[in-house]
Amino acid sequence: MYAIIDIETTGGNATTGRITEIAIIIHDGKSIIKEFSTLVNPKCTIPYFITQHTGITDDMVKDAPEFHEIAKEIIELTEDCVFVAHNVGFDYGFIKAAFKDLGYSYQRKTLCTVRLSRSTFTGLPSYSLGNLCNSLGIHLKNRHRALGDAAATALLFSMILENAQHPITPQWISTESKKTAFPPLLSEENFKKIPPFVTGIYYFHNQNGDVIYVGKSKDIKKRILQHFANQKSKKTVRLQHEIADISFENTGSELIALLLESDEIKKLRPIYNTSQKRTRSIPYYGIYKYLDIGGYINLKIERLKEGVEQITTADNLFAAKNIIYKVLEKNNLCLSKCDLHNVFGPCFNYQIHKCNGACVHKEDSEIYNKRVFAAIDEISFNNESFFIVDNGRTLIEKSIVFIEKGQYKGFGYIDSTYEQTNINDFKDYIKRYNHNKDIQNILMQFMKKGIKKKLLEHSTSI
Repeated sequence: MYAIIDIETTGGNATTGRITEIAIIIHDGKSIIKEFSTLVNPKCTIPYFITQHTGITDDMVKDAPEFHEIAKEIIELTEDCVFVAHNVGFDYGFIKAAFKDLGYSYQRKTLCTVRLSRSTFTGLPSYSLGNLCNSLGIHLKNRHRALGDAAATALLFSMILENAQHPITPQWISTESKKTAFPPLLSEENFKKIPPFVTGIYYFHNQNGDVIYVGKSKDIKKRILQHFANQKSKKTVRLQHEIADISFENTGSELIALLLESDEIKKLRPIYNTSQKRTRSIPYYGIYKYLDIGGYINLKIERLKEGVEQITTADNLFAAKNIIYKVLEKNNLCLSKCDLHNVFGPCFNYQIHKCNGACVHKEDSEIYNKRVFAAIDEISFNNESFFIVDNGRTLIEKSIVFIEKGQYKGFGYIDSTYEQTNINDFKDYIKRYNHNKDIQNILMQFMKKGIKKKLLEHSTSI
């Protein structure tokens, strides 16, 4: 026996979302023998965009039964049945979560009509429920309502049983239940082309070919499977339903994967990447140093200047001040000498005994400047130039990341047997990329891991 189930919810997260409608159709493998459907009062407000999608409003559910009032009927209806749904991980996950809230462990064997359709009706452009119904001539009534979608899934299931080349055995169900989160629009052949244990970046594309997400991993294939298995938020579920294609780039090096991911997110601005979308169109700030007439090194925040070397960069004025505040506190620097106190006379920190008096020339400039150099070392590469050598894409290759005078210039690849004769030889292998605060943070975090053996130090006169 099969219980074909569809639900509507307040969102995509089974932990925080609630069921607003449920439909159960009992199928004996030949025909439908029983139907059940009801709206469900979620005891919370239904978001506007959900109402737009399903047509279910707060008024429609206010007098509907709550889940605990129909829980016993759901248990009895689905007893000894295989739980069948289109993208079953979503529906099963919500129902399990609803029962868990009641202190009950709901467990059923599951079967996904997305995966059944892939193996039965091969070569279709899409395996979403709506597109499958169009391809197979199934009349879909009341789309995005539980009974309408469940009825269409039941007809689809009947067609699968009639056309399947292999019977649906308990062993097959058990195996398939572990794969239920595979995106409905994605071809398995597309996924299979990704080799295991590859370090690099990957791209999720929608049906139009647009990049909707960029990620990186030391094992791309494993990481992508984790995306597919994640049913914990509405964002990840929406992403899964839009993935129609996957492409990837082998970088060999985890560091280069981080750097390239950051650059691609800024360039492509995928809708499902929420961080690192800042671009060069945003006015970046730089932290600069200069020597005043008293011999004290001052730190100053200014807009980035072409041809002027900065200690580090920030995306906005607030971020730049935050950087200075952190090193000021740690190194006991003077507010006046850090562009944070522009009034003549002693700075505020001097008055509360947190400044040794550089602002009133009480502290020796050489002693003060030693602490400034320590602060600069913390937020920059100290204007050094070097290469970071890391793993390549093959065993006979090495990757190189080029830092020139504290600024990231790009990366490239060389033969592992390559012998450096002149420091400029390496520069010919570098593909150029822009430096920014996110890139600097990535590099500094990498350097903090203590991988000093991967540095090739050289003259700063490049």
